[in-house]
Amino acid sequence: MSRCIQTFDWYCFYIYPPVTLHLGQALRTRQLVIDFDGERPIPRLREPLDLFAIPSPSTPFQGVRWPIEYEVFKEAIHHIEWDPPDPEPFYQPTGHERAPMPVGEEKGNVVYCIDPGTKTSYFTYSRVGGSRGPIKSSTSSAMHQNKSTLAFESRFESGNLQKAVQVGVHDYELTLRTDMYTTKHTQWFYFRVRNMKAGVTYRFTIVNLMKASSLYCLGMRPLLYSERAAWEKGEGWRRTGSNIRYYRNQHHQAEQDNNTTTNTKSLHSLTWTGQFPYDSDTCYLAHCYPYTYSHLQHYLSRLTSNSATGAYCKLRVLCRSLAGNAVHVLTVTSPGGGWMDRSAKRAVVVTARVHPGETNSSWMMQGFLDFLLGESDDARLLRETFVFKVVPMLNPDGVVVGNYRCSLAGRDLNRNYNTLLRDSFPCVWHTRNMVKRLMAERDVVLYCDFHGHSRKNNVFMYGCTNSDDATQRLHERVFPLMMSKNANDKFSFRSCKFRVHQSKEGTGRIVMWRLGIRNSYTMESTFGGSTLGNRKGTHFTTRDLKSLGYYLCDTLLDYCDPDPTKTSHCLAELRVMLRQEVRERLGREVDSDGSLSVSVSDIESSTSGSNSTESDGLPVHLLNRTDEVPQAKKKHLRSGKERNRLRQERVRNVDPKVLHRNIKNIVRRTHTQYISAAHPPDTMKHTVVPYTKAGRDVQMI
Repeated sequence: MSRCIQTFDWYCFYIYPPVTLHLGQALRTRQLVIDFDGERPIPRLREPLDLFAIPSPSTPFQGVRWPIEYEVFKEAIHHIEWDPPDPEPFYQPTGHERAPMPVGEEKGNVVYCIDPGTKTSYFTYSRVGGSRGPIKSSTSSAMHQNKSTLAFESRFESGNLQKAVQVGVHDYELTLRTDMYTTKHTQWFYFRVRNMKAGVTYRFTIVNLMKASSLYCLGMRPLLYSERAAWEKGEGWRRTGSNIRYYRNQHHQAEQDNNTTTNTKSLHSLTWTGQFPYDSDTCYLAHCYPYTYSHLQHYLSRLTSNSATGAYCKLRVLCRSLAGNAVHVLTVTSPGGGWMDRSAKRAVVVTARVHPGETNSSWMMQGFLDFLLGESDDARLLRETFVFKVVPMLNPDGVVVGNYRCSLAGRDLNRNYNTLLRDSFPCVWHTRNMVKRLMAERDVVLYCDFHGHSRKNNVFMYGCTNSDDATQRLHERVFPLMMSKNANDKFSFRSCKFRVHQSKEGTGRIVMWRLGIRNSYTMESTFGGSTLGNRKGTHFTTRDLKSLGYYLCDTLLDYCDPDPTKTSHCLAELRVMLRQEVRERLGREVDSDGSLSVSVSDIESSTSGSNSTESDGLPVHLLNRTDEVPQAKKKHLRSGKERNRLRQERVRNVDPKVLHRNIKNIVRRTHTQYISAAHPPDTMKHTVVPYTKAGRDVQMI
């Protein structure tokens, strides 16, 4: 090391001996960590310690926050994970299934009824455990007199039964609660039943479903869980039900769009019959395998308690939901290597549960994390190659209250990824900003959002066509095609769609694609089962759903293999499939150079997704606030004739003495103004004196 000192007209150099300095010892702070690029030190901030909202053995479990008006039972509900030894087949309709029309409480006996949970028209605030008051009785006095009546309950996490009416000795009409602060979205159901008799055939009919078609029309069966069977046999959720029918009934539901117009929509019914395995058991019925917010918290707690996993998995709180529940994000990558190696890693973003009723997406997410955090060679290779950002539950509030599609803002979060309203849609706003920051640091090779589908069987993906770049033609279809080869009895490439609809511009898939992520997908898993291979005609189990997470990891390794052979083979196969599809649909041949004169998306049908307009618009609390603010009265403009008439009436009503005094004052002020204008003082060379005459402003100099 040298130091140069200038003294007049000559230079003097002092040479110091080299000093070896350990930067880690020299630093007086523990917040900086020094990496080295060769011999050049590069400081970076140390990872923060575990946050208080993350469950761990040293930190007590954080309570679940509910809307303040919601009544909640305090007992914890736990279901064991179990898969039947053999795949459960679809229901085969006979053509003789009954279609009972709704009877209603006028002719039936209401055995269960709770408040809808929305005493206000929009979310106000929350607390742990919901309402402060005592839990009200949800049963009628007639039920206590009849010991053969079933006892219903749904005031627990993700439950959503609002009313049960006994319309026969063993027949019950069920009404589901709509998504909170909306009048729509009834498809998911989850409730408890007690006081049953074994061997008795009961009929359940849900009377306010809103979708015109359903997988129940294709053989899907509801799920039943028996606590006694779980205790005695170790059996969990299994398919149940006979005489299953999904049909349109005679009722209509009033829907309000954006708080302005009211429409009516036809309602549909789902009816089935079934028996319970034991007397006086505690059973649960559900649309799909439940996966609650508490379930996720316990799963994350197990991850953080594993010291081996903690070396490459960091759990943080991305943001807080409207109700104050934590939205977690996991960062998974190997810590080894130098700074250059870590910065060269590409990123993968995986999210789930933006729609709270799509519980199958959480089971796929758990399978994905189980594989990624495992000890297999493929898992280690994934962690060494990529940086994974994982948001396992985007809509915890909706999951807690048992919504099917919306958050507590009364809107579909998957239509609001472009929002500027951070406080109204915090979960998707912070997710989008996290991805933006990640893209500024490194290349994001894949974005995948897990969903459930209520009208199609199998698993498939929705993507975006890269039509603006001829060199990337068909490349967006390579990953789904590889996925179909790895999971050939579950994943259907034929069901994949790649159109970009204008009505879906606010979805996570399209917003991330617009940001620059070419491989941006939603992976849709059916609520039903498979129609492919040796699994044809059977329901998916939780093991099947978790295996889809494994297959996604396996496909990611295939897609990013340095050897391009697999990608080349897939592109060649896609070109052949495209030629066949063009020939079948358009009756045309592909050009000699292999190109098309039409857009690839033109030969695709619609994605058959949900109607995005049902949940568009501002959050309901902003819409209703305009109704509560007192509006200023609109000023009524009078005609000239009316003003003259009113002026004459005022003159007639004035006292003559007062009128004479006012006229003298006006004349005196006018004379003074003229004198001042004619002889201005020296300090006022130009004075403008305004005064009013006959309702007009006149200026005099």
